[in-house]
Amino acid sequence: MSEGGTIDGLEFARTGATRSGVLDPARLPRLKELGCRSAELRYTLRGGTSAQGRPMLLVEAAGALELVCQRCLEALRLPVDVCTELELATSQQEVDAAEDDLDRVLTSRSMPVAELVEDEVILALPMVPMHARCSAAARRGRAARPSPFAGLADMISDRAKR
Repeated sequence: MSEGGTIDGLEFARTGATRSGVLDPARLPRLKELGCRSAELRYTLRGGTSAQGRPMLLVEAAGALELVCQRCLEALRLPVDVCTELELATSQQEVDAAEDDLDRVLTSRSMPVAELVEDEVILALPMVPMHARCSAAARRGRAARPSPFAGLADMISDRAKR
């Protein structure tokens, strides 16, 4: 699998370069920290000029991630399909002063491709990943465990009887 390498952002955009490859989410530290177990991400990075005439990068990523459903705690395979245009800024002040909704990234001569892709994939993830409907097996397993509040309910009803 490719790790993406680095690009000189302005040169990449100026020449209209393209780079494609496959990233292993297990090797992307922030996705791993979010509980992503494994899968593949195919990416394409294209340089060019935005509609406003500014240098930009088009970041595309597609594939699937395996996360943990926050409802049933079982594996959740989540499809990913990202396509984002990032305008390149030469200073943080330029990013901060912008008064529009364009996505911007600070350019450098050594921009890690994997980090650019990882950023956009993380932004596309749901805040709380979960199945639309959890499996019956997971619900049965959850129902088999006693509720931690069952004892509290018994205490309250005993107190009410006194």
